[in-house]
Amino acid sequence: MRSASGTWGVIAGLVAETVAQSSVLSRDEAVQAMSAAEAVGRMLIAAGHLQQHPITLVAGKVHCEFTTVSGTAALTLEENLNPVPGSAGAEDFTIHLPSPAPLQELVKAAVHGHARLSDAVPPAPETKAASSGPLIDREALRRAVTQR
Repeated sequence: MRSASGTWGVIAGLVAETVAQSSVLSRDEAVQAMSAAEAVGRMLIAAGHLQQHPITLVAGKVHCEFTTVSGTAALTLEENLNPVPGSAGAEDFTIHLPSPAPLQELVKAAVHGHARLSDAVPPAPETKAASSGPLIDREALRRAVTQR
């Protein structure tokens, strides 16, 4: 159990560490974007909006949704506090903030405070079917070896 400020700090850290895996993107830029959204982010947490509507980080093929859990349900779940792997090849990132009715104007103001923030609906994540399959094309490797 954390305060809204403490929870925001954890989310901001996870976003920054996930983005930092890319050699092209700046961890500092992610920190600045999350700082620009901090006040409204804490409100979203405190009002329970992040239990239903996630903050979504889109960085290349990485599509992370950050949600919160409160009450007794928080005591039974295990947190994932590790950066999400896979953004090493990302060349761009956007942090999508939910925009529930009572906080829409505040979210809009925060979004206009930093170019990496958005109140738009995040793009759908790539389907697992499109990215599933072996990482090594064994047949192509076999052909390359036999051609030598």
